[in-house]
Amino acid sequence: MLQGYLAYDDATTQKRPGVLVVHEWMGLNDYAKMRADKLAQLGYVAFAADIYGKGIRPQSPKDAGALAGKYKKDRPLLRARVKAALDVLKQNSLTDQARVAAIGYCFGGTTVLELARSGAPVAGIVSFHGGLDSPTPADARNIKGKVLVQTGADDPNVPPAQVAAFEDEMRMGKVDWEMVSYGNAVHSFTNPASGNDNSRGAAYNEKADKRSWEAMKQFFAEIFK
Repeated sequence: MLQGYLAYDDATTQKRPGVLVVHEWMGLNDYAKMRADKLAQLGYVAFAADIYGKGIRPQSPKDAGALAGKYKKDRPLLRARVKAALDVLKQNSLTDQARVAAIGYCFGGTTVLELARSGAPVAGIVSFHGGLDSPTPADARNIKGKVLVQTGADDPNVPPAQVAAFEDEMRMGKVDWEMVSYGNAVHSFTNPASGNDNSRGAAYNEKADKRSWEAMKQFFAEIFK
């Protein structure tokens, strides 16, 4: 049983673009729901997916690492879970099925990239400080939509070698892709709960948070026009 979170403006019954939101490694929590609410305020139908399952919410970084690792090691399972969420979003009566995108944070960034690599019919995906590695880089040729990756230039979880491999993957797959690297930003730069100590490898960066959200809005304006 998976339990997601749906957000939309009920002031109108008109169809509108849908955006799937995938959570960080701590699971579907208030942070992911806040992002869905913000997208609803922008005029989208937003569905925050639940990859782990109803009531499965890690209580520590150790537990979160184990859960996230389970899915990162089993990409077909990860793709199946996120596709189930995409199907729910597309089936909503308010969603314009021809205009759907997906965004994800940290673990969720990895997840939406896998959704794209699976050949899912999404107009675009946005990864915020997500992992970029792929055990099947040739799958990039399946990507149908545009890709926007937003990463911290100093993120220890996304080292230069991983960035270079991802760039090669995108080129080989002939993908319409873009990467924005934020200076002085480490992992989890969009989440205020990450604190502000860059030396820990994960920290909030207000500038990068605001800039990356604006970049996403501009990206959506292009793919949903």
